[in-house]
Amino acid sequence: MNLDFLPPELVALLGAGFWHGAIVFLRIGAMVSVLPAFGEKYVPARIKLAISLAFTFIVAPALPILPPPASPLHYGSLALSEAVVGLALGMAIRMFVHAIQIAGTIAAQSTSLAQVLGGIGAEPMPAIGAVLLISGLALAVMLGLHIRVAEFMIYSYMMFPVGEFPSASGLSDWGVHRVSRSFAMGFSLAAPFLIGSMVYNLTLGVINRAMPALMVAFVGAPVVTFGGLAILMVASPMILDIWSTALMGFFANPGEGMP
Repeated sequence: MNLDFLPPELVALLGAGFWHGAIVFLRIGAMVSVLPAFGEKYVPARIKLAISLAFTFIVAPALPILPPPASPLHYGSLALSEAVVGLALGMAIRMFVHAIQIAGTIAAQSTSLAQVLGGIGAEPMPAIGAVLLISGLALAVMLGLHIRVAEFMIYSYMMFPVGEFPSASGLSDWGVHRVSRSFAMGFSLAAPFLIGSMVYNLTLGVINRAMPALMVAFVGAPVVTFGGLAILMVASPMILDIWSTALMGFFANPGEGMP
């Protein structure tokens, strides 16, 4: 397109704005590809691209104008560093999805509900995990996940400046901290099911010792299934509240665990 009719200052401004948005898009696109709700496997690639562009239009004006790359090699190094940072930041948020999936898996193994509705997600998961995952994602979006993510994207440029590879030791320590918190949260969220399963098995053992002729397995199987559903009905509001509070707490202090 011939832009000779435009003032040179405007042409320069348009060129600088294009490269500014292109560099911001490198990090935003990598983050969106693994974000909860926005980056799920069942979300079409075109929708992910549209979401990435929308976040780019939100984040780019909030940042100082980034200088255009001096050469194709420079842009390649920017693409590599920004993609690494974006994936790391996105996976830090993605750990909360893994936490609720871990909780659902532990709960399902404790209550014999590991197969019903197992194919509801993009990956096979237990029934309780599927219910908690869909509920958690819906709750997170209702609580303003998109707003918190946009704020986190802007703040990320203070944590990791453009064009600088993050420190390997610092990034690994931060990653280990996030993974450990994810597993700890998953086990904590599944605590009601673990306690109920322990009480059930102890009771079943006592009954079996008192009445050896009774087929306790056939009698107890419907009980543990009903008990698991009852615990899910009663405890799911508390589980989702704890999970959503932890998720929003991460956005309030995303650098926790980073040296």
